[in-house]
Amino acid sequence: MIPASPKRIALVLGGGGLKGFAHIGVLRALQERGITPDLYAGTSIGALISAASAGGMSTAEMTRRAKTLHRRDLFRLNHMGMLLDRIRSPSIYMEEPLRALCMAVAPAGTFEDLGTPVLVNTVDLERGTQIVWGRPGLRDVPVADAVYASCALPGFFPPGRVDGRTCIDGGTIDNLPVSIAAQGMDAVIAVDVGNADLTHATDVASQGLGSIFMRAASVMMHALQQGSLERWQGPPMILIRPRVGQFGWFNFAHTDDIISEGYRSACAALEHFDECIAAPSGVFPRRRVRLTVKRDQCTGCGVCVAQAPSLMGLDRLGKAYALTDVLDWSPADGDFVNHCPTGALAVQRVA
Repeated sequence: MIPASPKRIALVLGGGGLKGFAHIGVLRALQERGITPDLYAGTSIGALISAASAGGMSTAEMTRRAKTLHRRDLFRLNHMGMLLDRIRSPSIYMEEPLRALCMAVAPAGTFEDLGTPVLVNTVDLERGTQIVWGRPGLRDVPVADAVYASCALPGFFPPGRVDGRTCIDGGTIDNLPVSIAAQGMDAVIAVDVGNADLTHATDVASQGLGSIFMRAASVMMHALQQGSLERWQGPPMILIRPRVGQFGWFNFAHTDDIISEGYRSACAALEHFDECIAAPSGVFPRRRVRLTVKRDQCTGCGVCVAQAPSLMGLDRLGKAYALTDVLDWSPADGDFVNHCPTGALAVQRVA
C-alpha cells in the first residue's frame, strides 16, 4: 500500500504591530509538534517574522531580539521632513530605523534564493492594487525591500520602493492573506493578532491623531478580513487568534506576555491538529455554543438580522431571537454578536 503524501501546509502570519510578537510563540508551538510549514505568508510584522523563520532564524533568537527592541530603535520622528515639507512630508517617522531592522532580520538575497517559499503582502500605492512578492514573476527582488514595504504603515513610515513600485503595508487591503497562500496547499494555519480581539476602547478621541488612526485602521482591517474568513471555501484552516487586544500596537512593555499568549493560543488551537487538517474544508477548531438574546436589552434595531440572516430573526414584537440556539462555531464565526449596540446578544460555550 502506498503511504499517503504528507500534507502541504501554509503558515500565514497577520499584521498587528508589536502584538505580532505572538507569532514567535506560535512558531515555538509548531516546532514542538514537528509541524514545518511548506510556505510562509505574511503582512507587516507577520511578513517580517515569516521571512526570518524561512531564513533559518531560531525562535530563541527572535525572542532575544524582541526583548531587546526599544522604541528609539524603531520610532524616530521625521523632524526635518515635517518642518520643511509640512503636509507634504511622507511620514511622521523616519525610514532608516525600520529599514535597518528589516535588513537585519530578513534573509539576504531575493525570493529566488529562499529554500522555503515566502509571500510578502503589500499594496501598490499608485495602482491601488495588492502585490504579493514571492509569487511567480515577483520573486527577483530583495526580500528585505518587500518586507520593509509591507511594514510601512501609511503616514507612520515612508512607502517602500520594490522593483520600481511604490508599496505600503499590505494590511490596507488584506491583513491576513490566506486566500493567496492557500493556492496549491492542503491546509492553512493562520494567525490573526491585529484585528480579531477588538476590545472596547475608551477615550480614544482624547489620545491624539495616532490613536484615532490606529483604531480606525483596526476596525477597517477587521471588517475586510472577517468577510473572507466567514466565506472561506479553501482547504481546512486552523485559525489561531491570540488574546492580545489589550496591548497597544506599539507597546514595548509586554513582550514576554505577548509571546506567551501566542504560545498558549497555538497549543489550544492545535490540540486536534490531525483531525482538523483531514477535513475537506472549513475553519477550525470548532466549538459548540449557545446563543441567547437578552430581551430587556434588545431594541429591535435589526443589526444582527442584517449581518446574520441565517441565524437571527425578529419576532412579532420586533425583538431579536436566535433561529437556532445551539451552534457549531469556529473562531471566524459570531462577529455579528459584537455589533449589537446594546450588548443584548450573549454566547456561552456548551460542554
